[in-house]
This record gives sequence, structure tokens and C-alpha cells, in this order.
Amino acid sequence: MLTLPVMLLQNHCGKTNCRCSEQPQRFSRHDLGHRIANRPVRAGLGPSDPMKITRIEPILVRTPMLLDDAVPHAGGAPKTDVHTVLVKVETDDGITGWGEAFSNAGWQSTMTAIAQLIAPRALGKDPTNIAQIQADLHRGLYNTGRSGPTVYAISGLDIALWDIAAKRAGMPLYKLLGGSSRTTLPAYASLLRYGAADVVERKTREAIERGYRFIKLHENRIDIIRAAKRACGSDVPLMVDCSCPWTVDEAIAAARKLADQELAWLEEPIYPPDDHSGLARLRAVAPMPIAAGENCSNLMEFKRLMEIGAIGIAQPSVTKVGGVTEMRKVFALGEAHGVVVVPHSPYFGPGLMASIHVCAAAAREIPIERYYCDFAETPFGDQINPNNGEFALPQGPGLGQDPDEALVARMRVG
Repeated sequence: MLTLPVMLLQNHCGKTNCRCSEQPQRFSRHDLGHRIANRPVRAGLGPSDPMKITRIEPILVRTPMLLDDAVPHAGGAPKTDVHTVLVKVETDDGITGWGEAFSNAGWQSTMTAIAQLIAPRALGKDPTNIAQIQADLHRGLYNTGRSGPTVYAISGLDIALWDIAAKRAGMPLYKLLGGSSRTTLPAYASLLRYGAADVVERKTREAIERGYRFIKLHENRIDIIRAAKRACGSDVPLMVDCSCPWTVDEAIAAARKLADQELAWLEEPIYPPDDHSGLARLRAVAPMPIAAGENCSNLMEFKRLMEIGAIGIAQPSVTKVGGVTEMRKVFALGEAHGVVVVPHSPYFGPGLMASIHVCAAAAREIPIERYYCDFAETPFGDQINPNNGEFALPQGPGLGQDPDEALVARMRVG
């Protein structure tokens, strides 16, 4: 029987959700933290002649979902499609990189940040000097915000730069990051929000039949969670993303009501999500592991969460936290604090693929979040689709799959 808590959450003392004061588990010298400390960004990049970034273009793509009679909701409105902000970076060397910036109702602001804040500062730079470009952007744009569209834009550029670096090296990104003995990673089905117990139970059973071995809900009603747990039984771990609905006291009460459900984790239960001390209060009494971090936009937020013991699972989002560069730092930070890192990745393009590459190079086997929905066609083809609950590691250079640009042009908005 597969159990996600044992697979991911077992600490050095052999217990899950542990808060003991011993030193956290140490990995081998080949772990991700070692690679961050010892691998130069330019390692293996081939020719020493500098490249130059010649163009940075934000592109908004709308991808309609295939829906049955159950229509999911997001933000109180029906969700029938996915909007993706792609970041296309061209170089004088002929190599093109693709990134993704977080997009939601504020995608216009993110597109503007890419075009007006990021591009003028990055054009003409050597795209393989990733660390320097990151540092210059963060320092130069500090006063425009340490979260939100500015950091989303930096994230999209960073993913594209790593795509370029690995393409120039002629290898998949995960190999540039240190390699992996794996050929696949497990996917977990991240169900959309339906707000109906019968629909969620049906979708849960359907996902399990399609080979998913882990299920996550986006619900906060106790009856819906119990319905999904019935479908999962004792063999399929169930996680719940609450989407920040409760006060601290309400979250404590809800966690106690769910104690008998044996959840693999309870995610983002408190509003506001940056109430880190409140999250620590919850974790101190919760009967299940607490996960958070998708709303963190910089390393310092994760540092605080870990230092005060607010989380057992950290969930950086590569399109929101600063790209591959910053997500690798969160992995190293998690190792130092004994916190497991399981990225937030509800994406269908470079954001998802970048998450797969970073996780492939990590010490643990990490399940990859895949929003449970289907499309008639997408610009990135089957690379974004798991097979029988498993993602194959991309083997092409860079992220492993460029988009179908004809399809991008057809799906482009604006």
C-alpha cells in the first residue's frame, strides 16, 4: 500500500509530522543542496562566447477545457478554460527559451511587468548568467514589490533562461541540475473545486481508475472531504487544499473534525495566508501535517515559515517564487530545516515542466501536482499529461518540449 505520509513526511526519528528537536535528516553529498553550493550556473554550457538576449515577449494563451455535466468553479465563477502567460526569450545564438509567469485575474499586470519592467533590464544580457540577472532584477525592482506581478514576471524569465541554458548544454534541464536515476515521477490528481459531494466522490473514483495514486481536493466542506475519503479508502492518500477560508480558531476546529480522515496533509487553511504565526498555532495541535507556501513569493517567507515551525510541507510555486533559481533555494532550505518540499504546480506548460525537472533532481521522490482536467489540444502536447499516474521525465534538451507555435498563435489572446 502506498502511503504519502510515509513516503514524504517521515522524519529522522521515524515519525510523521514530527516536531522533535533533534537534527534534521541529512542527505548524501549528491543532494540538491550540495549541487546548489558546488555547481556553477554556467557549468556545462559549452562555448565561452557570451550570448545576448535579443527579445522578450509575453504571450497570453487561452486553452479551453473538456467538460462534462459538472462544471468546476474558481473565484466564485465557472471555470471553463485555462489562461497561461508564456514568456518567450530569443537570443542572438538562435536559441529560444520558454517560461511561464503566474496568471490569474491579474494577468494584464503580469504581462505589463514583463514588457515594461523585466525586458528593458534583461535585453542585451547574457542569458546564461542566470544568477546575476536574478540578482539585478530583484535589487533593481525591489520597490515595485516583493510579491505579485513583478515577481511573477521574474519567475517567467528565469524559467526561460534555464530552458536556454540546458538547450545550449544539449541536455534536459534535470541533468543540468545534477541528474536523476529516475525515469518517471508520480503525479497526483488535483481536483478542481465543485462544491458537491456526489461530484467530488465521482471525480475521485474516476481519477483513481485512471491510475492516479494520490488525490487532492480543493474543497473545505467536511461532508465533501468525507465523500472523497470514501472513494480513496485506505489505499489512496487524500490531501485537502482549503484555499485559505478560515481564521486560526476555525482552522483548528476543522482540523479536529477531520482527524478521523487521516489526511496526508491540510493545505492553506488560514486567511490571510501570510499569518505565519497563526499557521504555527494550528500546526502545534493539528492531527495531520500542515502544508503551505503557494502564496509565498520569496525565500524569506519560506525561511520564516520553517523557522517558527509553521509547516511540515513547503509548496513553492515556480511561476510565483522566482523561477527555477529560487525554487532550488527553497529545496535547500527545506532540507536544512527538515521540511519536505512538494511544489505547487497547477500549470500546463513551462511551469509544470520546470517543476518536474527540479523535482527529478531532488533527493526524494516527489509527487507532481496535475490539475485533474482534460483538453482537446494544448500547445505542449502530451508532455503535460501523465500516463497511468506517472510523468515521464522530459528527455529533450531544455525543458524538453517547445510549444506548437501555430497552436500558440491560434490560442493567443490579444
